[in-house]
Amino acid sequence: MAKKKDKKIAIYPGTFDPITNGHIDVIERACQMFDKVIVVIAINSRKQTLFNENERLELTRSSLSHISNVEVITHRGLTVELAREKKAIALIRGIRAVSDFEYEFQIALMNRKLEPNVYTLFMMPHEKYTYLNSTIVRELARYGQDVSDFVPGIVSLKLKEKFS
Repeated sequence: MAKKKDKKIAIYPGTFDPITNGHIDVIERACQMFDKVIVVIAINSRKQTLFNENERLELTRSSLSHISNVEVITHRGLTVELAREKKAIALIRGIRAVSDFEYEFQIALMNRKLEPNVYTLFMMPHEKYTYLNSTIVRELARYGQDVSDFVPGIVSLKLKEKFS
């Protein structure tokens, strides 16, 4: 009898304050490579966010509801420990520029030291999203600019509500 193939699980951690179309682009492509992608909303009490934990969870879940093999959770603590717990084989990290790589490379090396069987996969978003990040989106929204080209509709609405 053939042994059942283990599911290939990846984790994509981030603050997602808020989730952007660049994040979604990376997640959609990761979901084509893995049986399951767990999107992890990192909770860091030292980081001030615009959206609280529950808001980020709901916005992210809503924005990814069209993808069947994605799960969205929150987590406090080391992502590599969560990867071990969830039996993930990879951590997905989005890279937009060389400056992102330097920081992410250091984290990837430390994660490899802590858990050699969890690999870090660096993914670039589509080139139309390389300049995009949550900080820029929040700043545009703060000044009343239309951000609907950069984030899902539900996120655009919630940003308008926050700044009205």
